[in-house]
This record gives sequence, C-alpha cells and structure tokens, in this order.
Amino acid sequence: MKSKNIYRALVLVTIIYTVFACTKLKEEILDESLTGTGQAELVSGSIAPVYGSLRDVWLHTVNFGLQEIASDEAILPYRGGKDWYDGGKFIAVHQHLMTPSNSLVGDTWKKITQTLSKTVLAIEKLKPEAEKGDEEARKALPEMVAMRAYLNMMALDNWGLVFKKEKSSETSEILRKQEAIDYIEKDLLSALDAMGDDSYSGRLNKYSVMALLARLYLNAAVYRDPYGTPKFKKEDMDKVIEYTSNIISGPYELSAEYFDLFSDNNSANAELIFALDQRGVLQTEHQRWAYWSISGDQVPRPESPSTRGTDAAALTPDFYQTWVDAYGQVDPADADARFFKKNTIVPDNLKDLTGVNPSNDSNHYYCIKAEDFEIDRGILRGIIWGPRKDENGKILKCDDGGVRIYPVINTRTSGTSRTYVNHTLKIDFTAEGSLHNTGYRFSKYQFSHKAPDCCSFSAVDLVLIRLGEIYLMRAEAKLRNNDQAGALADINFLRTSRNARPAQTPAPLSKINLDILFRESGFELYWEGLRRTYQIRFGKYEGRWTEKTNNDAKKRLFPIPQQAIDGASSKEGFLVQNEGY
Repeated sequence: MKSKNIYRALVLVTIIYTVFACTKLKEEILDESLTGTGQAELVSGSIAPVYGSLRDVWLHTVNFGLQEIASDEAILPYRGGKDWYDGGKFIAVHQHLMTPSNSLVGDTWKKITQTLSKTVLAIEKLKPEAEKGDEEARKALPEMVAMRAYLNMMALDNWGLVFKKEKSSETSEILRKQEAIDYIEKDLLSALDAMGDDSYSGRLNKYSVMALLARLYLNAAVYRDPYGTPKFKKEDMDKVIEYTSNIISGPYELSAEYFDLFSDNNSANAELIFALDQRGVLQTEHQRWAYWSISGDQVPRPESPSTRGTDAAALTPDFYQTWVDAYGQVDPADADARFFKKNTIVPDNLKDLTGVNPSNDSNHYYCIKAEDFEIDRGILRGIIWGPRKDENGKILKCDDGGVRIYPVINTRTSGTSRTYVNHTLKIDFTAEGSLHNTGYRFSKYQFSHKAPDCCSFSAVDLVLIRLGEIYLMRAEAKLRNNDQAGALADINFLRTSRNARPAQTPAPLSKINLDILFRESGFELYWEGLRRTYQIRFGKYEGRWTEKTNNDAKKRLFPIPQQAIDGASSKEGFLVQNEGY
C-alpha cells in the first residue's frame, strides 16, 4: 500500500520555533528524501515534521517523564547527590509543587505546541492539493486533522486548554472545558469520516481515531470540570462502548506474550493500534523508555559495550504495594505475566551469593553469546546480573568467545567497600533513599539489539495506543453504566489472554468495582505515560504516596509556563494562568 511506503520515505525536517501562536515558521530540510530525487514529495514533506516531532513530545524528559513522575507510579530523586537533580524539576513535579518556571512542564508545553504548529502547517499544505484531487493528499489530510486533535487533547489533559487554529497565519484561540471538547470532537469525527481501513500502526488510522474519541468521552467529565468531582454522563459512556467495541471487532488481537508488545520489531504485533515507528527511516529513533530506569552499571547489550542504563526513575513503594495487595502471599512475579519475565537465567550453582562479593567473585560467572544475552523484563528487584568490563572498558569474555555474566557491581554509589547493584523497595528523597541502587526498576521495554549506546536508535516502536487499553476503557464505561457483568468479562478476557507463560497467566477475577478496575489499569498500562490521567479520573490524584502529601485539586492541571504567558503578553488575556499558580 502506497500510504505505508510514504512514511518509510519521510524526510527529516526541523522547524525553528520562537513563540507559539504569533510567529511564522521556517523549515530547514536536514536530510534528503530516501527516493534519491533530492526533492521530498508534498505529502511526505508535510507529515514528516509532525511524526518526527511527536517523538520529541514523548521523550523521557518531556511528556513521558511529566506523566510518570507526577503520578504515584514513578519517583526520581537526586541520585547520590550528583545525578538527575536538573534544577529540582522532577522532585517538584512528583510532590505537586511545580511552578510556572518548572522546565519539565515548560519543555512539554514547548514540544506539544511546536508539533501542533507543524500539524496546522501540514493541514494548510495538504488541503488545497486534496481539493484538487491528489489521492495521497486526500488520505493524509484527515490524518493530520486527527493529529491536531491528539495534540490538543494532550494540551487539554495537561493544562485544561486547547488551541483552535485553522491557518498558520492566524493567532490561536484558546478554548477550555466544553468548547475544548467540542473542538477536539469535531476534528476527530471529521477525520474518522474520511479515513479508510488501513490498520498500519505507524500512522494514525480510523481505529486510532476511534480510540482517541473513546479517550475523549471517557475523560469528558474531567475536562468539563477539572477541579471538581467528575460527573460521568451515560451518553458519554455509551459512545466509549460504541467506539471501543468497533475496535475490538476490528483487525487487532491481544498479545499472548505481554512483553512482545515492547520488544524489537514490535511493529508487526497485532495489538498495536498507534505507535511511533522506529525502523530507521527518520534516524531519530530513541531508546529512552528502556534506558531511563535501569541501572547505570548494567550493560544491556554486551555486543555494544557503550549501552547502559541511567539510574533515573523507579517505582514508588506505593505502586509496588498495589501488586502485593492484589496477590497477597503469592509473589506477583509468579501470579501475573505482566509483572515480570525472567530472561537472565542464572545457573542454580551460582544463585547463592552467601560469602560472595566483588572482591572474591572472579570465577562466579556463566557464559552466553553476546547477542543472546537479555536483561530481565518488567519490574526489577534485588541483585541484577549482567556483563562486566575490565579496567580498559572491554567486556570480559569466556574462552569460547561468549561474554561472562556476573552479579553487577555497584560503581555509582560511593563507599569504602564495593557491593552489587541491589534494587531495594525503599526509595525517597533522603540521602539514603536517593542512592543509585534504590528503588525497584521499570524494564518494560526491551533494550534494542540495534542500540549502540544508552540512548540512540531502537527497533522497538513506542506504544501509544493498543488493544489492552481499549478493553480497559470499555470495561470502565460499562462499569460506570452499572454493567458489572460486562465490565468483569472484559477485564477477565484481558487478563487471561496474557497466556504465553501459562504458570504466570493472571487468574480471572471474581468481582469488579472501580477500585479494582483502577488497580488493574496500573497492572496493564504501567510505564506507558497514562497513569496520571487515570488517577485524576478515578479520584486518586489528591492522595498521598512516597514524598507526596499535597492534596490540592488545582494541581490536577500543570501551570502554564511563565515564558509562554510573557510571550503572549501583547495580546491581553490571551493566556490566563491556571488556578493555584
């Protein structure tokens, strides 16, 4: 299909941006089209900047980090008093004490509004060509209209506003509450009416648009009254059920192996509805969702010795406790295939580390081919194993050419005696709780075999919408419509479909309520940037968790960056700061 091939021949475009809403955009072509003509096609050249920039929106230090750290799912302390302080932006966001100068909030605003501007420009270029009868422009136009809605929904979710803008020469109109919902809905419905049946996940399609509509209606009660108690309307829930049911009856299937969703070459996974394609065309694919949480002493790809983690975000003990509460005396690693997958298989004779330490463990290793080594997936606890380097930074090898796998030495935490990396449950903002090893870790995304270093290149698409979320949304809408049986059936179908490892297949639940459904959403969707939205909708965002005691409902929305307000000061009342800031 030609519409798929267009994406694979996209060009890199950077748009130099100053102040949103009021400035003209300048394009700089950074790379030629892969067709060899030296001239990008209109469609490719219009949509490439949008998809390329969407990766920037979802960087770990942009919207992904903002959503994770603001929630009860993740925490990022000042590691060892030397790493990841970054002006205190992560600490303030986690404590819900951010200000209009917080750069995590500011960078997210900038990237979303920049990408939104590129989308408006793409619509402006494509529309006249589509009206002339250009078939590829006609296909791409509703896709960009849907992308405008998607980005505006992010802005609505983060700041309680959207930017109504039809032409790049216009100044945006700021909409809030029902007006904002109506504008997004109009874009999504118009896009849906014009889209075909293509189910390729690397670009927005009719199924991802239906998913966005379901998200919009499910969150509409929050968007109408961002600081109050949401009042869910039956007609909204009916629409959620309608659109999610259409998707469920479509071409997608739940993945039996949960972690295949987040592994190399997942583009072909039948569960993915919308993902950021990372197969090398744009040369901007990144590894941040894999590297951000794991230990900086781990070498996840021994054939590329420069690969590493960074000891940044970790699970809050509170989020881990939700798993413990659900499974009681059974280890969640044994009870739920979504919690953990064992990849690093340590021989039985090496598992006992009694009396073993970095000073006497030179022979305490096993051998494996470099390309066959895989770190464990899911939630990492305790001592980890991996390759080790010599004093010259070279991976220690076995006689057969394989790599030696040892308990990983903790080199990042200062001390007189060397120890192993031991991820502990306790993590907080104290000196002890902020050491590099503290906190259980997210290892949901595979560290790609394509990666040469910590951050660059990946063959793992970044998942933005998938069928698992669709089942959760339909179950929630049914439950809010008092259909407990229907909700329970959806949740149990979702749970028991993760059956590639039968011993770890989650058992069906015997009952369902909103608290159980919220807990289940955490098990299914952790480390996907959705937790904050779920917490707000379920009335959990004002709760207490590790290092967070603020219960101000005004913190549901982030502050509008002061720089943006100052930049729009020539137009009185254009940007009004959110309440509470």
